[in-house]
Amino acid sequence: MSAEPRINDRIRVPEVRLVGPSGEQVGIVPLAKALELAQEYDLDLVEVAANARPPVCKLMDYGKFKYESAMKAREARKNQAHTVIKEMKLRPKIDPHDYDTKKGHVVRFLKQGDKVKITIMFRGREQSRPELGFRLLQRLAEDVQELGFIESNPKQDGRNMIMVLGPHKKKTEAMAEAREAQAARKAERQGSAPEQDVEEPAEA
Repeated sequence: MSAEPRINDRIRVPEVRLVGPSGEQVGIVPLAKALELAQEYDLDLVEVAANARPPVCKLMDYGKFKYESAMKAREARKNQAHTVIKEMKLRPKIDPHDYDTKKGHVVRFLKQGDKVKITIMFRGREQSRPELGFRLLQRLAEDVQELGFIESNPKQDGRNMIMVLGPHKKKTEAMAEAREAQAARKAERQGSAPEQDVEEPAEA
């Protein structure tokens, strides 16, 4: 079945409850009269409540209505926040440089409003030292506490230890801030366009 409403001569009922272009109630009128009014206003007769008795029809510019509805739906999708869970894997005996790199990724994810699942992977004898992984997770949580919090405490899962960090900032806020920063950078680039040198006339 089509979700499109019936319009104009596709409406097949003897009479309709008519709503005018500004939302005013015209009342129950014969279909022929409603179509005549639509022509007078240079608008479409659109069935907005097919199951009512009689069906409710409105006078409107259907093409414009469809376009505006599509734009609203598109804007709503754009602003919709999808919470994403990113994953970061670490080893218990990670070297300082690798730790800083991985921490940088976690910071970026939290700033974007995403959750981060931190997985410590134990190999061989490391499995007998779970406290190494626990301390590393606690250290990471403390290092990023301004941006995120421990949503799921460290727990052993087979050979791995897992912790989930949640962002303090909501996804929608992070998206809005990112858009503002992008607009500011664009304005800054446009404002710092190189000026052309103007040669001054030589003195007589």
